[in-house]
Amino acid sequence: MTVRETKIEVDKIHRTKRAKLLPNVLSKEEIKLILNAHSDIKHKMMLSLIYSCGLRCGKLLALQPVHIDSMRNIVLLKNSKDKKDRIVPLNPKILEILRDFYKVYKPKTYLFEGQTIGLQYDARSLQLILKQALQKTGITKPVTLHWLRHSYATHLLESGTDLRCIQELLGHSSSKTTEIYTHVSTKSIQQIKSPFDDL
Repeated sequence: MTVRETKIEVDKIHRTKRAKLLPNVLSKEEIKLILNAHSDIKHKMMLSLIYSCGLRCGKLLALQPVHIDSMRNIVLLKNSKDKKDRIVPLNPKILEILRDFYKVYKPKTYLFEGQTIGLQYDARSLQLILKQALQKTGITKPVTLHWLRHSYATHLLESGTDLRCIQELLGHSSSKTTEIYTHVSTKSIQQIKSPFDDL
């Protein structure tokens, strides 16, 4: 059937609503268990950097030693998602572990290199490191590396960090993306007095 000379009114087209899924967040206690699960300093360092800097897996693996500014306690993230460079703070405790890591591994091209020197670490191997950490800690949630990033953002929000600041740290171009963390932060929820208390 051919429809001729028919104007389509874009405003009247019914769009299906995208499911609003909340990000998965771990407690600080669970994060601590995961980060301390590995005795291997490289494995511990990779997971710790993802959480402490709110990094995506790809950003972590693309890091080079020159991107770590130990004098200013910052990490430079080159060409983020929106093609802009950005910086994130480097926790002094993380810097200590990083110095120990340097002494052992002496990275050349990438901060985290695989079996072959000069080539970056494999993303699947990194996921396996997380899986092993979960097995060691007994955490049965289907945790992914991205959960560490979500947890970082939520924990920042719960400790009183401004939403605009979190947006900058995560490299979100829209504040709408960052606002989703307000729905998983338990800070305001925990302050609500339950009517059950009055029974």
